[in-house]
Amino acid sequence: MLDKSDAFIALPGGIGILEENFQIVCWAQLNIHHKLIGLLNVDGFFNKLLSFLDQTREENFILHSARKIFIFTSTIEELIDKLEDFVYEQDLVATQIGWSKRSSSRKRKLDLSLHL
Repeated sequence: MLDKSDAFIALPGGIGILEENFQIVCWAQLNIHHKLIGLLNVDGFFNKLLSFLDQTREENFILHSARKIFIFTSTIEELIDKLEDFVYEQDLVATQIGWSKRSSSRKRKLDLSLHL
């Protein structure tokens, strides 16, 4: 799913929806991908989540770039427009981490020598 998508759109749902969305945000913070999460806020379903994210941002528990990954709208047309217009802000801390399959498949030599 990650490799074949340009963005993610979530509809109102339960714990699974929240878990998947936050996993995608964590992956973005770890520089695994640069994709957005669109939340279709039907009848204000995600309003409290939006407030929670804004509060965590205001209290410096999350970075601004992590908060901006979530795009909230009440119509699918507006959501698609915002996703298309969005400019991704890369998290500068995570840019040093490499998660490509090539870099993770290289064997690393461990130094197991004993130094007395």
